[in-house]
Amino acid sequence: MANPWPLLLLALAGAAGGVLALGTGIPAAPLAGALIGAALISLSGRVEAVSWPAGTRTLLEIAIGTVIGSGLTAAALGELRQLWRPALLITLTLVLTGLVVGLWCSRLLGIDPVVALLGAAPGGISGMSLVGAEFGVGAAVAALHAVRLITVLLVLPLVVKLVLQASGRLPGG
Repeated sequence: MANPWPLLLLALAGAAGGVLALGTGIPAAPLAGALIGAALISLSGRVEAVSWPAGTRTLLEIAIGTVIGSGLTAAALGELRQLWRPALLITLTLVLTGLVVGLWCSRLLGIDPVVALLGAAPGGISGMSLVGAEFGVGAAVAALHAVRLITVLLVLPLVVKLVLQASGRLPGG
């Protein structure tokens, strides 16, 4: 890597955003804050585009997978015995909806069908960006998923709180 400073600046911006977001109380606040912090610096145009050192992204994906996987306990598996029907219904609905929305966006808005389909897919930003990169549209897919992720992380917790308040149920109860 010729110039490590842009990568260091982006890492610091992500870390700062993640730490600042901790006080917000939104779910996955460090993730959303880091994403916003690094994106603001990257989008400013004042920092050259960076390439992560070989293997870095893979190591981070392994770490994220490990964190998520460690939450799949015997108790979670026990719950899945009762929740497999909703899990299947939710998965099928999201995949079909993603296909419909992706094709609709492609046709109505003139977006590349690959970008639209992968951008509307219900996967995570990392996975779908990697799939998009294999098709040569990784940055566009990442942009669509970043907007979706930030929106969901900011809006959905508020909606859930409103629904719980309206139904008289308190969180955790």
